Amino acid sequence: MKIGKATVPRTSICTSDEHTIVVRGRDLSNELIGKVSFVEHFFLLLTGKPPTAGEAAVLNAALVAIAEHGLVPSVQAARMTFAAAPDAMQGAVAAGILGCGSVVLGSSETAGRLYSEIDAQVQSGTALAEAALGAMQAWRAAGQQIPGYGHPLHKARDARVGALFEVARAAGTDLRFIAIAEAVESLLPQVLGKALKLNVSGAIPAVLLGAGFPAQALRGVPILARTAGLIAHLFEEIAQPIGFALSYQATREMVYDGALPAGFGAHG
Repeated sequence: MKIGKATVPRTSICTSDEHTIVVRGRDLSNELIGKVSFVEHFFLLLTGKPPTAGEAAVLNAALVAIAEHGLVPSVQAARMTFAAAPDAMQGAVAAGILGCGSVVLGSSETAGRLYSEIDAQVQSGTALAEAALGAMQAWRAAGQQIPGYGHPLHKARDARVGALFEVARAAGTDLRFIAIAEAVESLLPQVLGKALKLNVSGAIPAVLLGAGFPAQALRGVPILARTAGLIAHLFEEIAQPIGFALSYQATREMVYDGALPAGFGAHG
């Protein structure tokens, strides 16, 4: 039984024969290896075209910005998994990446959708402030959060935001999504009743959309970046294991608040 429209598998990303591996129409061995950076290669793989110098600089900065942020939940999951199965680094990396949802790492994609909605209204002639306010109110009416703002640690504007915006300005890429992100930030007190500052998850789509990065692939950037950070943590785990220590601390701090059978603990 056929599901979907395609009956023949097709791809424009890669093919090969006995002598040549072709990636996006280019000879991998003769045109890409040693001639392009990994960031440039990633952009080419994704979009089918090489990035400009400015686009590559912005993408590179975004990957650096989100690769590492300490013992966050995804890192703890990876390190505890690796402690239990040190023969399978790929499984530990996967354990960390599986946590890339709407709260952790995935909020860049959601913020990008909000910015794209606002941009579409601006391109049709609506003033930026009006478009931003309308989109934010619609999201809140639908029970959705405004993604990319506020941080449990960085109460002032996340320092990574300014660093990424500066890279985008120096790179000469389109800055209109930065203007959108800052307009949303300025309107948050009106919509939420409190001021929240841009965080890195709001800055990443603001700079990447202006650098020609596809909105539908935004989640891939933190996934790719965090993979590098996870590998570093797992390499450290080999020489300085803390996976079981993390598990022990969770057990130590646990408070059981469920029912107990009669006589439980009487023989302790």
